Formats: sequence, structure tokens, C-alpha cells
Amino acid sequence: MGSFSPIHLLVLAVVAILLLGGGRFSNLMGDVAKGVKNFKKGMAEEDDKPAKPSARIEAQKAAEPAFDREGERVRDDR
Repeated sequence: MGSFSPIHLLVLAVVAILLLGGGRFSNLMGDVAKGVKNFKKGMAEEDDKPAKPSARIEAQKAAEPAFDREGERVRDDR
């Protein structure tokens, strides 16, 4: 019950083609194929390049409070 049989997949494919139309379905599959091809190409290019050390991210200075514990204004933002 958890998986589809080949007959289920065939019926699903026929319904998808009928709903989307042959041209749309063909274009959609072409776009998926281009995406997979570009992904594989990108992965191959990444393997060819030597690994660069990552840039160090500088920590930001902690924000200074505008009021102290008693509610007195410490700094004027204006």
C-alpha cells in the first residue's frame, strides 16, 4: 500500500499529460532536464577548483543600552 505499482504510475502520467497538454508537459520535462544538466555541470566545476579558505566574519560590537537599570536615559539618540 505504501508504494505505487507501474500501472498506477502509468495512469498518473496519462492524467498529467491530459491535464497539462502534450506541449506543456514536454516543455516541463525539458526544463527539468536542463536543470539537472546545469546542476551536474556546476558540481563538476566545483570539484575542479581548489578549495578557498572562507573569509572571516567580523563580530559586531554589542549595542549600548539607551537606559540604565533605574530607567534613566544614558545616551541621546537624536
